[in-house]
Amino acid sequence: MPIWFYYTLLGLCSLFALLKGGAPERIGTAILAVGSILTLVTLLGRTNQYRSVAPGVIVIDVVCLLAFLVLALRAERYWPLWITALQFIGAAAHAVRLADPAIIGRAYAFALGFWSYPMLLLIALGTYRHQ
Repeated sequence: MPIWFYYTLLGLCSLFALLKGGAPERIGTAILAVGSILTLVTLLGRTNQYRSVAPGVIVIDVVCLLAFLVLALRAERYWPLWITALQFIGAAAHAVRLADPAIIGRAYAFALGFWSYPMLLLIALGTYRHQ
């Protein structure tokens, strides 16, 4: 998927959560949006982005994982638990890449980026159910 498509969905989902969601939905979308933007900024100008692990992206993913975990423990909703699990899978991809650098860059990129789309869907569904 083109990067503009993800950021368009992120913007729409964020707007929906900010206008119609409760505090957990707004916090969740903020975590996802800030993490996504920081990742984009971290990777700007970097050639062959997924041929090696970017330390800045690992830090961003782990901080987002911890933020989602705190949200999941404090919110009285189910969707933050699922988002935390998906973020954990994405963050674990870094460990797999570090353990086996021979993994193809496209597979690594897919493992990192794929989970963002279900996370957007979960926030949107959480916002819808909050109404």
